[in-house]
Amino acid sequence: MWVLALIFLAADCVFSLGVTLWVICSQFFIVHIPAAIGHPVKLRVLHCIFQLLVTWGMIFEKLRICSMPQFIRFVHDLPPLKYDPDVVVTDFRFGTIPVKLYQPKASTCTLKPGIVYYHGGGGAVGSLKTHHGICSRLCKESDSVVLAVGYRQLPKHKFPVPIRDCLVATIHFLKSLDAYGVDPARVVVCGDSLGGGIATVVCQKLVDRPDLPRIRAQILIYASLQALDIQTPSFQQSRNIPLLNWSFACYCFSQYLDFSSSWQEVIMKGAHLPAKVWEKYRKWLGPENIPERFKKRGYRPNPEPVNEAAYLEVSVVLDVMCSPLIAEDDVVSQLPETCIVSCEYDALRDDSLLYKKRLEDLGVPMTWHHMKDGFHGVLTTIDMSFFHFPCSTRILNALVHFIKGL
Repeated sequence: MWVLALIFLAADCVFSLGVTLWVICSQFFIVHIPAAIGHPVKLRVLHCIFQLLVTWGMIFEKLRICSMPQFIRFVHDLPPLKYDPDVVVTDFRFGTIPVKLYQPKASTCTLKPGIVYYHGGGGAVGSLKTHHGICSRLCKESDSVVLAVGYRQLPKHKFPVPIRDCLVATIHFLKSLDAYGVDPARVVVCGDSLGGGIATVVCQKLVDRPDLPRIRAQILIYASLQALDIQTPSFQQSRNIPLLNWSFACYCFSQYLDFSSSWQEVIMKGAHLPAKVWEKYRKWLGPENIPERFKKRGYRPNPEPVNEAAYLEVSVVLDVMCSPLIAEDDVVSQLPETCIVSCEYDALRDDSLLYKKRLEDLGVPMTWHHMKDGFHGVLTTIDMSFFHFPCSTRILNALVHFIKGL
């Protein structure tokens, strides 16, 4: 019996080693790291670790042990949290929605700014724990009360469940600002990646709510703001750059919006929407809205005839809760002061550039920070010790400066 056990153990070890070597060979040595991104070896290693988690997650998903998102979130949440002695952290729930409240420890009678933070991760990864360091430092350095929202995620909860959770939690918070010592005139919504898109939707949904304190500002960090056009210059230029490559983006995209991943080639070619849709939204999504300097690394429009079957299945991308960038002018013009952070080597960079132009054209006060050495997800490295990238600190400093100026 023990001989069989040893055989199975040896086979398991060989298989595990094979998977690891395959990921290293297929990712570490061939992944493209632009010269402008500092610490290329560090990013290669980080990318390999993430791809190894994705690979094992896919294996477990095929074996029906657990889904890939569940596995990655489980591993990401394993390290113990680091608590700052100057920040008081409280875990509780708004109804069924878990939240983390961060408050400066120093007592004061002065009301503080309030920040509602929605983490990124494409609806698949990311959690209250992965963004704990960001929220803790944001609380301490901006002297603000931060509420992080733990919305429901894949595989069980798809669009628009995460948005609804965040909207409900935000309304709860806005109705109880006194209890947390928050100035009702200085409430900010903030998010990165998908969380940035959620912050935009929440802001748009609450512009006509006179019964609630008005949102003072929105902060959008390499936000996902539209799901119509995957042929933007940034997608063409950065589709293979860590940490958001095309294969993982497509997985999140299809799973979150609940359509078949078999349409990925059709979507990538822009054949999932008819010409009348492109014409309708060209004024906001057209490449002419993106400055020429952002097309120098390569851009070639390649429109193809619509695939009607794909359009029927993926038309959810036209929902403004999915693509807040295409909200009507009468909504966008009412939005509060906005701070946008974009990264040069990010497939979603042009979402930020397009939304920035819309806001400026409609007279919304705008602050823009562009990280020339940044990549998607870089802010989450801020408390990763060895994997920390200086760009993450610059982003945090920009956010703190913006919040203090409100």
